[in-house]
Amino acid sequence: MSSSTAIPPSSGVGIDRDDTDLARTTMRRVSLRLLPFLFLLYVFNFLDRTNVAIAALQMNRDLHFSATAYGFGAGIFSLGYALFEVPSNLVLARVGARYWIARIMISWGLVASAMMFVHTPIQFYTLRFLLGVAEAGFAPGIIYYLSGWFPAPQRARALSRFLIAVPISAAIGNPLSAWLLGLDGLRGLAGWQWLFLLEGIPSVLLGFTVLAVLPDHPAGARWLSVAQRDWLTARLRRDADESSAPHGVAPLRALVLPMVWLASLPYFLLVTTQYSYTLWAPTMIRDALQASNTTTGFITGGIACAAAAVMLAVSASSDRTGERFFHASACAVLAALGCLSAALLPHPLARLAGLALVSIGVHGFYGPFWCVPTALLRGTAAAAGIALVGALGHLGALVGPYGVGLLTDTTGSTSVALLGLASLALTAAALCFVLRRQVALASHGPQVRLSPPTLPTR
Repeated sequence: MSSSTAIPPSSGVGIDRDDTDLARTTMRRVSLRLLPFLFLLYVFNFLDRTNVAIAALQMNRDLHFSATAYGFGAGIFSLGYALFEVPSNLVLARVGARYWIARIMISWGLVASAMMFVHTPIQFYTLRFLLGVAEAGFAPGIIYYLSGWFPAPQRARALSRFLIAVPISAAIGNPLSAWLLGLDGLRGLAGWQWLFLLEGIPSVLLGFTVLAVLPDHPAGARWLSVAQRDWLTARLRRDADESSAPHGVAPLRALVLPMVWLASLPYFLLVTTQYSYTLWAPTMIRDALQASNTTTGFITGGIACAAAAVMLAVSASSDRTGERFFHASACAVLAALGCLSAALLPHPLARLAGLALVSIGVHGFYGPFWCVPTALLRGTAAAAGIALVGALGHLGALVGPYGVGLLTDTTGSTSVALLGLASLALTAAALCFVLRRQVALASHGPQVRLSPPTLPTR
């Protein structure tokens, strides 16, 4: 990757201008107050949407679900998510993050716990769809929210410390979920029913906590001094003034911009790969190694820890160099190599290593990638654009799991599905370079400044 797409410190949004005691103490306090809490919220968010993968180890047998039925039900979550993503983010931009994130969490926790009542495929499909509706807008909303708190040179690291909740959720949640399956028969409930019930309740409780602790914007952060609030507000305003993102774009206009749709394509392909891995890897690993449910949970949890470490390292490198596209593309290639290895190598441990590369690649992709769509627009237009990228991308979470289930039932093996996922990940890598060129052309200059939009104050 040439330096023409980098963001050097002298580009107008450089790190050198933040190298003061006030800047360092302000951003340290913002990081400590926001990121651990938002990380915790996302851990339970991702746990409640993906714990069905561990539940399936027991639920599919008890309810006699075929691979196709399970794959469709697991994936239809994303249809509800995609349909309501844009409206949800626009509401968040209007009413503020505190109220809307709390609403999202409480409603999704209730639906997640209600999954314990599933007995038929139709009930399974319905509740998974409603879970997607309830969760719609959470992750894009937080990404938009963080863009109103972190200057551009710190963007990928801040996002990665939030997005790392995805692999950490698997690292913690998969062993926990596997252990909960061991409650099978307690008080007349199956283990998978205990899993859904007990993992949905914390989200409801955290939703009420959001109302008490989450400020909508820096001006409302009473834990910052006046000087710190003034510095951060001015710094973010300067980022917006220096950004190449267009001014005055209406939210609905943002939904038809070709650049936003182009950005959604590689994200769609990587989400397809990620959710295919997330919702099928426990079954693949258990069958390949002939492992117990508990062992499978710990193996997938260990893979998630490795993915989290790589995610932080890739994002730190992306921020240090100011480069986004090559980092994202390289991670997509790594995911493709993992799919190929899992599909073609016969030894069970080689298949396991290939699946681990899939997880590492897709999670490493997200930190640098999300720096791009968050910089293409400003204000409420940014909320709409980010939500559209998220909505279109999350359709991949329907296509991937369902496609894997259908191909598995048809061919009797997951190898064909994995080869298809490898081609999708390679296509995503190529599209990153297409997006790089289009962003460079749109900026009308030799450099692409990826500065964040700012949240409107109320």
